[in-house]
Amino acid sequence: MDNISVCGSDCLNCYCYENKMCPGCNECAGKVFHCGGGECAIYHCCREHGFSSCIGCGDIPCDIWRKTRDPKFSDEEFEKNIKQRIALLKSK
Repeated sequence: MDNISVCGSDCLNCYCYENKMCPGCNECAGKVFHCGGGECAIYHCCREHGFSSCIGCGDIPCDIWRKTRDPKFSDEEFEKNIKQRIALLKSK
């Protein structure tokens, strides 16, 4: 399994993955717990455009990333998180 999701989140370091609340983005085809049973908009966009991850898109971070922001992050934490996720995607 690829433990880095399409948006660069590392499932292995996620509390929900570790505690079996979520099998991980790629394993559950983007139907992660925080999407209310539907498909994650970021995951859907990647698949719709034929990308294996957001790194294939020239528009990251896009509006979808900002709309699906984790509300627990401050503005500063969110920007740091975006940089970390992009770095993970580039390292794949």
